[in-house]
Amino acid sequence: MTNPAASRNQMPESDKPSLRRWLLTDTPASRRQARLASLYQGWLTLKSNKLTMIGFGILVTLVLVAILAPWLAPHDPFAQDLGNRLKPLWTDGFLLGTDSLGRDILSRLIYGSRITLYIVILVALIAPVVGLFVGTVAGYVGGWADMILMRITDIFLAFPRLVLALAFVAALGAGIENAVLAIALTAWPPYARIARAETLTIRQSDYIHAVKLQGAGALRIITRHIWPLCISSLIVRVTLDMAGIILAAAGLGFLGLGAQPPSPEWGAMISEGRKFILDHWWIATMPGLAIFTVSLAFNLLGDGLRDVLDPKDSGE
Repeated sequence: MTNPAASRNQMPESDKPSLRRWLLTDTPASRRQARLASLYQGWLTLKSNKLTMIGFGILVTLVLVAILAPWLAPHDPFAQDLGNRLKPLWTDGFLLGTDSLGRDILSRLIYGSRITLYIVILVALIAPVVGLFVGTVAGYVGGWADMILMRITDIFLAFPRLVLALAFVAALGAGIENAVLAIALTAWPPYARIARAETLTIRQSDYIHAVKLQGAGALRIITRHIWPLCISSLIVRVTLDMAGIILAAAGLGFLGLGAQPPSPEWGAMISEGRKFILDHWWIATMPGLAIFTVSLAFNLLGDGLRDVLDPKDSGE
């Protein structure tokens, strides 16, 4: 007589259930399984792109550095020591040298990552939400609402982002919070355009008509049925825009309208280092390299997310 336990032990590996096979199945048994399978397949696509993973790794490192800044920074980023001013690289325990006030550049870069993440997160929470609301309302309602909202969007798009941000900061006053608000107010129009285009495509779909027949109002249709379909396009756009947002924040800091001294903001550090660029190049170069690296990481990640989330490429 055959032992059932022995039979299970002799079962081929290909017949044994596994989480990977469960996620890669072509016939999901539930909505939860379908969503998890979609996320897993997207992760596999991202993982196969080496450049995307490099960008993802840089951003994960940036987050960890920002979180662990008090333990990673070798010196106090605000402590001034004129006896150690303008130290070159790899000198007296200062890995990246010191600035004109004797402050450790590496420590200031580490703490400056917190400011960069603060700006990125706040702008990413404000601009896409405003753009999504404006674009979906304009695309779904149409008529005069569409015309008025899109003309306002065109007015914002007519000005270069940095110039418009400078105008807002000049009106609001210098400071990191006002800089974030100014950047967010200049960053929403492209998201509104994308959301409107998506809404114009979606609103005539059969399932939207079916929801209307069930008695759903415009607000419910927009928030429950149109917004979820617009989010993937906005995520890609947000990721690709992060480089421009970081550069705009650094530009405001460079001009003295962003984070105020002694805050270790990367743009302000470049502004201070430009006075010594010929003889002490590392003061401006190191924060410049930090801005370049993080901006490149966002662009690499954005390219990979576009390959995953763009429905036009799904059949390729």
